[in-house]
Amino acid sequence: MGLFDKVFNIQNLQSQTQQTLSPAEAFAAICLAATASDGYFSEEEARGISFILSRMQLFKSYPHDVINRMFDKLVGILKRQGVSNLLNLAKQSLPYELRDTAFAVATDLVLADGVVTQEEQNLLNELYQALEVSPEVATQIVQIMLIKNRG
Repeated sequence: MGLFDKVFNIQNLQSQTQQTLSPAEAFAAICLAATASDGYFSEEEARGISFILSRMQLFKSYPHDVINRMFDKLVGILKRQGVSNLLNLAKQSLPYELRDTAFAVATDLVLADGVVTQEEQNLLNELYQALEVSPEVATQIVQIMLIKNRG
């Protein structure tokens, strides 16, 4: 490991430990991670997230520009630290009562395009465990979202 590797690794660790998300940011981060888990994040997927979030009580008071700044922040974290670190940050800030909901919305976003990649399957498996959603509830959510997105 070179001199600069040591310095940059220390700086990355410090920035990761200092960063926290609000509950709303944590929820949005899970949605972003779900849609970006296949390595592709389209404008259509961004609109899908915005539409879903705009219908939630958690985001009712958020003006459009605030949501845009929030996503800029989350995309920055995603690019610098990756999906796993973004999910870890989100898990720390997401209220327990929103964990099933976050998993359901993430599953819906993954299944919306009709194609589920191996990366997306892996993310959903990692996500339900990280959020401590029971396997039974997670299975029910996936089954319902498969039915919802059939057409």
